[in-house]
Amino acid sequence: MVVRDFSPCRKGLDFGAGTGPVISKMLSDKRYDIKQYDPFFHNEPQLLRDKYDYVICCEVIEHFHQPAKEWERLKNLLLPGGSVICMTHIYEPSIDFPKWYYKNDETHVFIYMKETLEWLREKYGFCSLTIKERLVCFGS
Repeated sequence: MVVRDFSPCRKGLDFGAGTGPVISKMLSDKRYDIKQYDPFFHNEPQLLRDKYDYVICCEVIEHFHQPAKEWERLKNLLLPGGSVICMTHIYEPSIDFPKWYYKNDETHVFIYMKETLEWLREKYGFCSLTIKERLVCFGS
């Protein structure tokens, strides 16, 4: 999605990059300007004072202990016309919740449904929401 929608000169942030930021590496290899922020592994809070064309959250949003604070932060990190691009598993009623592996990860403290994502789009003033399987994109 980043390669399709943004040129390499656009600024990006891998929010919650973790120990092995695969997305950052893939984009850096294509000469994309992407920074990494993670409160445990890339703790550079000055990066949160900047604005970005895109913010990537790969397997991160389900770890938000304070989702309101984090979604506000994500929205505020964007330049006009920017995107927050997330990868997560979305719960839907056809999933057998008691057997669903994704909720069994003890670090997952917040589970999303399509309706939750639509509410976030409205609450934080994103102009668009695209959901394609595990990929979720909020446009500003």
